[in-house]
Formats: sequence, structure tokens, C-alpha cells
Amino acid sequence: MLLNKNYKITQNYDVIIIGGGLGGMTAANKLAKNGRKVLLLEAHDKLGGFATWFYRKGRHIFDVSLHGFPVGMIKTCRKYWSKAIADKIIQLKRVRFINPMYQLETDFTVDDFTSKLINNFKVSSEQVDNFFQLIMNMNYYDNKEMTNGELLESFFPGRKDVHRFLIEPIVYANGSTMEDPAITYGIVFSNFMSKGVYTFEGGTDLVIKMMQEELLNNNVDIRLRSKVEKIVMNNNVCQGVLVDEGFVGSKAVLSNGNLIGTIFNLVGTENFTPSFLEKVKKVRLNTSSCQVYMGIKEGEAIDDAGDLIFYSEAKEFRADELLSMNTTSRTFSLYYPRLRPQLKNAGYSIVSSTNARYEDWINLSKEEYKLKKEELIAATLTSLEKVIPGVGKKIDYIEAATPLTIKRYTHHEKGSSFGTKHEGLEISMKLHKEISGLFHTGSVGIIMSGWLGAANYGVIQSYEVESYLEKL
Repeated sequence: MLLNKNYKITQNYDVIIIGGGLGGMTAANKLAKNGRKVLLLEAHDKLGGFATWFYRKGRHIFDVSLHGFPVGMIKTCRKYWSKAIADKIIQLKRVRFINPMYQLETDFTVDDFTSKLINNFKVSSEQVDNFFQLIMNMNYYDNKEMTNGELLESFFPGRKDVHRFLIEPIVYANGSTMEDPAITYGIVFSNFMSKGVYTFEGGTDLVIKMMQEELLNNNVDIRLRSKVEKIVMNNNVCQGVLVDEGFVGSKAVLSNGNLIGTIFNLVGTENFTPSFLEKVKKVRLNTSSCQVYMGIKEGEAIDDAGDLIFYSEAKEFRADELLSMNTTSRTFSLYYPRLRPQLKNAGYSIVSSTNARYEDWINLSKEEYKLKKEELIAATLTSLEKVIPGVGKKIDYIEAATPLTIKRYTHHEKGSSFGTKHEGLEISMKLHKEISGLFHTGSVGIIMSGWLGAANYGVIQSYEVESYLEKL
């Protein structure tokens, strides 16, 4: 049980999991169901990691990352969590694209995308079928030399509008670029494109509450407000962790923290071989993001303008434009009262998300930082007014988050919203080859990012931990 930081840890564990993000939580649940004694340590006052929420003015609830995930989340939750949690997953019916090249609406299924490509973009059915046949069968072991840009150009030469339609939503979702390996696009795209985009009915707060209850029912010890200072080793064998009150022993440790932070901060370079560290140094972090949270006044309503809106005033898609502090490209996630039927007075909220660079924000003075946040809010409102005219008068609360906010609350290196680039996955999966009993799960390699990727990677790594424990 534990939960409260004031309760002292008085025993050793089979597994200590550092970080209560979706990967860590899912691994904890799987291992506990196997009969393992599990301790889950979370630095903040609630579980969820980047899958979180917050309250303002007593009535506004803002979901930080509940913007959509693939249908596969239903199967994952049913198998590794509970039927009750899986039954809360519902489809987002209206996904809209608004930009100078085209304006259209889709349910984000492969059938509808096929129809749009043929009928709206006038692409031949043969081109479309060949494209989908390739990407729907991509896997991690495919050719990593071909880039996203090369993939799209090979099927749709010169069609920048088609390229934008196919890749822009994925770039928003996981920070990939035209220069990243095509498999990082194909695998994620095929996941989303099978049967649409989904979300949790009840909001992030309800699903994390349900997950916490499930963990406790399965005898997982959870301790909140407990930041791990170090992972302890002896002769390259994991022994446990150091928290504020001292050493806690375990047979294995699974870090759900940022991969780079785990290696350099929690473990230390002196514990790894030079050849491994050389590979680690080549791992690139993914970009960060900014968000603007807007709450609608009590008693006010907004018409159904769609569930997820990809909005941009850029004449054509460019990754650098999406990352610019002056970008006109953002996604609007609209949360209607129907999302939280369990609440009597659930209101409307809107979350705007833009991709961003940590480097653009970290060196600003306090005055510059405040000004840039105000500019971000103003630009967001200007764009939103073009989508929902008159909405500004209905908003009674608004605030912005930046890469620095993400760094502060998640401890992700450079505020990375999507973990590492693709090369990070190999490092993450081979961590236990360097230090026996040390494992990692988290947002790595683009493929293992987002709600579904994080949960599934937690499952994958739980099997690795279980295999290690069985050998002991």
C-alpha cells in the first residue's frame, strides 16, 4: 500500500520500478499479477507520468496528453489491466485538417484515408494500395536507411499536399521528421490507421485512478513524492535504490525515467563499458512541446467543432516551421462534457499543442520567458478564433506550458515529450546486458512512445524482468 511518503519502507522487493508513467505502471501490474513483490516509486504526488491532468479554478480539468491513441490500446488494457478500463476507451469520430493546401474531415481509418487520397487528392487507387500495403507490414527490423521523406516521395513524387496529409499528424504525435527512418513513421502510422483514433471516456484522472486501484488490488506497493537519488550496484549487479530515507533493496530495478537521465544520473557512466557509452552518446533526444490550456466559462457552451483539429497557416509542411516559436501550426484537442459523463457539471476545455525546441526556451530571461508565453497564448487564441468564432469571449481561464514546464514536472532531459529518437530503443533494451538486473521502459525510439507504445513497452520489459528473476 504505502502511498504516503511518511510511511517508511521496511522490506526488500523482487522489483523496484522508478517512475509511475504508463510504462512503469503497466510493468508493475504485469509483474504483480505474476506474484512478484513490486514497489513503484513516483517523484510526484500522483501516478501517470506525462499521462496526467490538473485542476484550475476548482472546476476546470485539463488533460495534458489525452489527445488520441490507436485502437490497440483496447486489447492492451483488457489483457494487462482490466475489462473495466478497456471498456472506457471510445473512438474520436471527427478529426479535421485545416491548412492552405486542403480542408477536410476524417475518422482516421485506413478506409477513409484511402477514399480521401483517391477522391480528394486524385491519387490513383494503385498508388494508394501499394503504399498502404508496404507501411501496414513494416516492422522494426526493416531497412532503416530509407527516410520518411524518401518513402513519401517514392510513392507520391512531387505531391507535397499528399506528403503533408500523411505525415503531419504523426509528426505532431511523436516528433518524427522527414529525415527519420521510414519505419518510425510506417509502424506508428499503421497503428493509428487501422481503425481510427481513440481516447478514454472519463478523462485521464478517471483512468489513472482506476489503474492505481488495480495496482493496489494486485498488492503493488506505491510510494508517491519519492524521488530516487541513485540506483545501487555491486560488481555490476543491481542491488536496489537510494531514496531520501536511505537504501531499499531489490533483485531488479526497472527505470521508467528518461533513458539518458537513467544512464547518466541514476546509474553513472563509471558503471558502463566504454563501447556502450559511445553508443549512448549517439542517442538523440526527441523534441519537446508547448501547450495552451483554455477553460470555458460555466454556463457557456461551444458547438461541436470536431474532436481533434490539425490547424496550420503554413503554405506547406516543414518540420522546422512546426518547431519554430512563431509557428502557425498547432493541434486543438476539444474536450466536451460528454468526455466526463461521471461528472454532473463537466465543462468544456480546449488544449492547443505545438511542437517546440527546449533550446529556444531555456536561455530566455524571466522577462523574455513571460513575454514569449504571452505571445504563445495570443497566437493560439487568434488561430482558435478562426476555427470557433467568438470562443475568446467564452474563455475564463487560460495558461501556457513550455518545454521548461515539461522538464520540471517529468524530469525528462531537455523536456523531451517523446523520449529519444529510434537509436534509443536498442540502448534501452540492452541496458540489462551491461548491468545485471537493471532494465528500462519508457518513451524510446518513436515506436515505443505515446499511450499505446508506453504501455506495450512496459509489458515487453516486464517479460525481460520476469525472465531475469526466474534465472535467479
